Amino acid sequence: MGKVRSSHSANPGGVIKAVEPGGLGHRLGLRPGDRILAVNGRFLRDVIDFNFYTAEEELEIVVDREGERFVIRAYRGYGEEWGIEFEEPVFDGIRRCTNRCEFCFVNQLPRGLRPSLYIKDDDYRYSFLFGNFITLTNLTEEDWNRLAEQRLSPLYVSVHSTDLALRRELLGNPSAPDVLEQLRRLGDLGIVVHAQIVLIPGRNDGPHLERTIDELSSLYPVVQSIAVVPVGVTKFCPPGIRPYAPSEAEEVVALVLERQKRFRRALKKGLVYLSDEWYFLTGLSFPPAKEYDGFPQLENGVGLSRVFLDEWEENKGALPLLSLRGVAACGAMPFPLVKQIADEFNEITGSQLEVIKVENRLFGPTVTVSGLMVGEDVVEALRGRAWEGLVVIPRVMLDSSGRLTLDDFTVEGMEERLGAKVQVVSHFYELAFG
Repeated sequence: MGKVRSSHSANPGGVIKAVEPGGLGHRLGLRPGDRILAVNGRFLRDVIDFNFYTAEEELEIVVDREGERFVIRAYRGYGEEWGIEFEEPVFDGIRRCTNRCEFCFVNQLPRGLRPSLYIKDDDYRYSFLFGNFITLTNLTEEDWNRLAEQRLSPLYVSVHSTDLALRRELLGNPSAPDVLEQLRRLGDLGIVVHAQIVLIPGRNDGPHLERTIDELSSLYPVVQSIAVVPVGVTKFCPPGIRPYAPSEAEEVVALVLERQKRFRRALKKGLVYLSDEWYFLTGLSFPPAKEYDGFPQLENGVGLSRVFLDEWEENKGALPLLSLRGVAACGAMPFPLVKQIADEFNEITGSQLEVIKVENRLFGPTVTVSGLMVGEDVVEALRGRAWEGLVVIPRVMLDSSGRLTLDDFTVEGMEERLGAKVQVVSHFYELAFG
């Protein structure tokens, strides 16, 4: 066995969770439970390393199987799929956030939820793999060297303010580096960024927001998009942080749309975008899809409602007569929009679906999005109504597996409590098409 070269000699490697029949991993004899330690003399820190270093044709793979190490030598054809899944995307543990943001949503969670929800990650690998937002405050020179080698792009960066003193205050980190310098350095490496500004009333809005947008836009095309998002506030939020009032939201919207218009003339794209909450707060109509320029921050809540509306328009004409009866759970903020679609659905399909606004008792009345609804609140809101027939809940309130709510209710658990069939959908037309 060849000598393995790396400063990460203590790295545990990646444990295989599943192996697909017919894939390269299966043909090489890899099994679930095997731990891949190194490829071509490089210890592996995560799936990114695995994919990067196995891109070569000739491979020498160090494997640990139940404490016994052995080497597999193989040739990988161009585009040949491994067909293996690792238990975790990072092998050396997720990197935790070292900032102390007073508005941190994780710090506003109630006690008693599952432990994974309290993990405050600030890991550039999760940003690259899953679009998680990071602050860049914990990058080491070794991290920068890796970014230079592997060109991990795009990354998603929480900026909040480009004023160094204000950003340090917002992050609760007096040693946070200058984010503009870091973004320029990423650009020099060929890495592009999607930025977000979480806006707090009276703190980083107004002239501060103007400056932040203008300075970020000066870094285009390194900065590919900027999302402006209102701060999330639960009943556990510390004093001094509050939601936006509609009149304040109107000022933010006016500022952002003015900048967007300017960028569209100069850059041929809007560059800065408002998350959906601003439109709900102000009662403004959602822009057409073309104004989202490909929806670069859809997972950050920028344009989800426009996609929801457009998908309905595309699919409603094919709906059959269904004659369904039941109720649909919805958060308070999107309630008017969801009810509008439900009314059309009922008219087209001859159904009787009633949309029920669910009060968020776990997080408090200031949390009104459907994605933060919990099972107990849904059960309480629908109790006594479920006998009418079907119960519809939004897919967004479940975890990535589609099984659990934030308070660990399963779909089956809700069905048992409600005494009715619960169907999970992202849109009403799925009730007809599956």
